[in-house]
Amino acid sequence: MAVAHGMGWYEHELGWPVSGSPPGLVTGVRFDALDAPAEAGFAMLSRFSRPEQLGPVALDGHRIRLLVAAGAAEELPGLLEWLEWGGIALDLAALGAGTLMRAPAHPEWVRREAAYDRSAPVWLRPPRPGVDVESAVPALRVSDRADGSGVPIGLAALVASLATACHRLTLRTRAQDQPWAFSYASRMVAGTRPRSLTS
Repeated sequence: MAVAHGMGWYEHELGWPVSGSPPGLVTGVRFDALDAPAEAGFAMLSRFSRPEQLGPVALDGHRIRLLVAAGAAEELPGLLEWLEWGGIALDLAALGAGTLMRAPAHPEWVRREAAYDRSAPVWLRPPRPGVDVESAVPALRVSDRADGSGVPIGLAALVASLATACHRLTLRTRAQDQPWAFSYASRMVAGTRPRSLTS
C-alpha cells in the first residue's frame, strides 16, 4: 500500500512517469540522473553547504543519483571528452531515455520504509512540487552574495566536480592496493584537475 501511494505522489503531485514491477521512475522524460559511487558523490556534495544549491539527490545503496535535465545523459560522453576526461576510467554514468531508476520512498516515510528494507533508496534532497520538478540545468548555484543566492552554473561544472571526485576515489583505492602509486595519487587527491572551468 505504501509503495502504491508513493507512486501516486510521483505521478500526481510531481508529474513523473512510473513504470515496471516493482515500479520505478522513468528517466529521460522529466529528468535524467547522474550516477556515481556514494563516496564520490558525498565528497562533491560537501562543497555545496546550502540545500537550495542542489537539485534532487537520491542515495541507492552505494550509489548516488543527482537529477539533472532530461537529455543530459546523451551529453555526458561528449562533455567528459571536452573536460579532458576522455579515455580515463571513471565510475560515472548517466541514466537517460529507456532506463528506470529505483524510486525512493516518500520523504515523510523514510524511517518506516527503512525498518522493512535497509537497502531501499532514499532522498538526500527530495524533489518539491513546482520547484525541482522541472529539474533543468543549471542544477547548482555558486554563492556570490551574502544572502547565499548566486549565479547559476551549468551541467559542465556539475560533471567536472563529480568526475574529479570519482577520479580521486579511484586513485585512493588504487593507492591502497598498490603502495607504489601512493605518491601520484596523493598529488591528485590534493586538488589537481584536468581542465579549468574558467578557461
